[in-house]
Amino acid sequence: MRVEDLYIRGTGVRLPASLPVADAVASGDCPARVAAATGMVSVAYSPGESAAEMAVHAARTALERAGGSGGDTDLILHADTYHQGQDLWPVASYVQRETLGNNCPAIEIRQMSNGGMAALDLAHSYLTAVPGRRDALLTTADRFCEPGIDRWHTDPGTPYADGATALVLSRRGGYARLRSLAMLADPELEPLHRGDEPFGRAPFSHRIPVDFEEAKRSFVARVGMSYAVTRAHAGQQTVLKQALADADLELGDVDWVVLPHFGRRLPSPSTTSRSASTRPARPGSGAARSGTWARATSSRAWTTWSSPAGRRPATAACWSASAPTTAGARRSWRSWTGPTGHTPPDTPPGQVP
Repeated sequence: MRVEDLYIRGTGVRLPASLPVADAVASGDCPARVAAATGMVSVAYSPGESAAEMAVHAARTALERAGGSGGDTDLILHADTYHQGQDLWPVASYVQRETLGNNCPAIEIRQMSNGGMAALDLAHSYLTAVPGRRDALLTTADRFCEPGIDRWHTDPGTPYADGATALVLSRRGGYARLRSLAMLADPELEPLHRGDEPFGRAPFSHRIPVDFEEAKRSFVARVGMSYAVTRAHAGQQTVLKQALADADLELGDVDWVVLPHFGRRLPSPSTTSRSASTRPARPGSGAARSGTWARATSSRAWTTWSSPAGRRPATAACWSASAPTTAGARRSWRSWTGPTGHTPPDTPPGQVP
């Protein structure tokens, strides 16, 4: 989908603390082989803040940087995958009450790891559907903690972490222009995270903490690993090609290819195939440059894939490493929630003209 006149106006992030992987290995919490395979030094960790409280913190930062207010904001979308701190509770309304206090729609999105990208797509449609709509506030947050989640073992090979992000998507201008969005679903891969267990009557009916490995073993035993990998590869390639085509780009035109962070492991070799003119993001680096292109990718439990393309307008700044976004310029990104690709980045203040 080609996108016109839509910009990232401000972003924020909340990462309360860090948990060294070496300490987790020494205590026996993290398997040494996982630490060695991923090369991760630490994971973001929330000692006390709930996911919802972290989201509010990130949202306030993004709104301040965007110069946004309740009168400018026409939509609030909050994406998450796990418990937000209360039961049967409208977390998006909490974010709204603690930040803007206005009366626009505030909606929670549960689309697993693709939630942030899905929010971006929905916000685009909402803002462009009616003349005069201006901004959408998008937040994401998760706190992966016991007893429901074992950050080192729930998804073997992928340590989970805690944090929140926020992004103000605007029709009023911003520091990065969004040029295209592509999203595709393949429901045949849905059982990958469900397995053969019967449906339960309450959360954690089958086991606690959650064990994705058991579900994956059941699925692969039934259909074979090549089936799952082939379909996942096809989904990734489809959204990649669509996003580039809608932005009138070839992969060789892209300055940065940004992937969900799995440590040293890459989601798919095909995803990073590119000409010599493109470079992968490097944590801790990435000076923004006028006219720079970036393409990001995310996935939801191997069943939904998103890929946007964005461009930096004629401003420049230096950015440090943070969590993944949906569009922007030359910078490095890292995913703090293991496989989740639903997190936009932090950005220094003063980016919005």
